[in-house]
Amino acid sequence: MTVVPRVVLSAPSSGHGTGALALGLLAALADRGLAVAGFKIGPDQVDAAYLGLAAGRPGRNLDPRLVGPARVAPLFAHGAAGAGFALVQGTMGLYDSIAGRPETESTAAVATALRSPVVLVVDVAAMGQSVAALVHGFRAYDEQLWLGGVILNRVASSRHEEMLREALDDIGVPVYGALRRHELPPVLPARRQGVVPVVRRDEEALRAVRRLGEAVSGTVDLDRLLVLARSAPELAVEPWSPAPAAEPPTGERPVVALAGGPGGSYSHPETAELLRAAGAEVVTVDPLRDEALPAGTRALVVGGGLPESYAEQLSANRRLCIAVAELARTGRPVIAEGAGLLWLVRELDGLPMCGVLDATGTSRDGLVAGYREATARSDSPMARAGTVVVGYKQHAAVLTPRAGERAAWSWDGGAPEGFVWRGVHASQLVPHWAAYPEIAARLVAAAGAAVEAPA
Repeated sequence: MTVVPRVVLSAPSSGHGTGALALGLLAALADRGLAVAGFKIGPDQVDAAYLGLAAGRPGRNLDPRLVGPARVAPLFAHGAAGAGFALVQGTMGLYDSIAGRPETESTAAVATALRSPVVLVVDVAAMGQSVAALVHGFRAYDEQLWLGGVILNRVASSRHEEMLREALDDIGVPVYGALRRHELPPVLPARRQGVVPVVRRDEEALRAVRRLGEAVSGTVDLDRLLVLARSAPELAVEPWSPAPAAEPPTGERPVVALAGGPGGSYSHPETAELLRAAGAEVVTVDPLRDEALPAGTRALVVGGGLPESYAEQLSANRRLCIAVAELARTGRPVIAEGAGLLWLVRELDGLPMCGVLDATGTSRDGLVAGYREATARSDSPMARAGTVVVGYKQHAAVLTPRAGERAAWSWDGGAPEGFVWRGVHASQLVPHWAAYPEIAARLVAAAGAAVEAPA
């Protein structure tokens, strides 16, 4: 059984201010000395990273498509252990699903699985009494959903707020806060920077989160919100654990370098936990600043959160590029996901990269995004040939060629993708390792073999 006070924060659709409000709530409650935890529904690692920055502990993704609906509650219980309040930020509208499976993958479905009350954030800038009809419709649409109340955003005036509160009082829906149009300013670093400001713990990002916390603490009734959160019942699930089914081998713990920085990595937090549980010593390497791999590195993991927009900085770090190329040349395990693949190619937009893979990358307008059910085409440190995983792709850059002589993955409706070369597995597809703990075990075993028989 897991007892964690919690709320799910959602909205009628994207654009109502849920992201900024989620950060502000976590920052405001953390400033009170409460241990808090933040989660993001769906594959968005950027939102999850900022929730972690506000909470002071890793922000985590709860994605039913990537990890399977049955793992969502156990992963939540694991990430929220010891917290006095957990906030789950929804995706899109309350009943929407990126993959068109709202019955299992929408914010509403996750809230029901977590037995959590939902607080609906509503942008009321162009709305009056109609807010009651909108909120009533969302409450009545699904009888299993627990709509605990609303927070009003972009309220025009005191009179406007009074009108809205009266309308919602008529249908018995509590209002936990009302923010004026200027009170949730766009203070976060540009989205194109991805998770880098969090990973680096940049002052701009820290200052932005503090600013949002101050805004929320003055406009939201935090005490009433905590009462709602504490009314959430026990979760009858065992927390997810990174511990392997079998004991990891004893002896020297191989060093696995994980791309990241002082504020975390470019991988899901569970990746590092799985690697440690499988017997690795996990050491962070910053591909934008560090000029060498950690001492004794036997394997490298570059997670899918590394943004494409840092090509110049990655290219300029020639010493680390050379070290990565040498690690790969000697057959050490290297797993690169998402834009991590671009770091390994010969060049990206004319800029030299690590040169591990005989391919070039070119940035284009538009974005390729979506889930893929992929089958491994080749044996590699990541998977055996024939292994099936679900991953997520989001990228603007395209590769020429799309795949090497030994491809990483294939899926219906697309040509083979990615590269397997010696100990390298590189692909723009990003799976969630918590759904496939054997990835970590396989990688650490390969790194351990490198310890016993160095090249």
